[in-house]
Amino acid sequence: MTGVTSGQNVVDSSGWLEYLAGAPNGGQYQAAILDTQHLIVPVICLYEVFKRMALQFGQEAALQAMGVLSSGCIVDITSDLALAAAQLSIDHRLPMADSLILAAARAHDATLWTQDEHFKGLDGVKFVSKDETRSDG
Repeated sequence: MTGVTSGQNVVDSSGWLEYLAGAPNGGQYQAAILDTQHLIVPVICLYEVFKRMALQFGQEAALQAMGVLSSGCIVDITSDLALAAAQLSIDHRLPMADSLILAAARAHDATLWTQDEHFKGLDGVKFVSKDETRSDG
């Protein structure tokens, strides 16, 4: 299992979904998710994870997932965060949700944990390759 940084952590929606579904990369996010004292959860992650879980696994599973996400510090979208996200979107050609997640991470001086290619190579990002947990044997 990959160790977490000593500061705050944000797990993006793809990481949450891997973890909650017990998917191959889920274990890569476990330490950050279980370190609830240092876990920042952007409100946009609630939206994305609830929607995907409800569509794939049903309303009850989605509500249970919200209980897990709520163990961290939920960060709302403020006007300052929205403007910072817009600039990040322009600078890095990020979609809206991704830019909001990155802006929340940066606003809290947190490491962003993700397997989303949009974030690969950006400062403050711990990129987890989808191939890291796969093997041929």
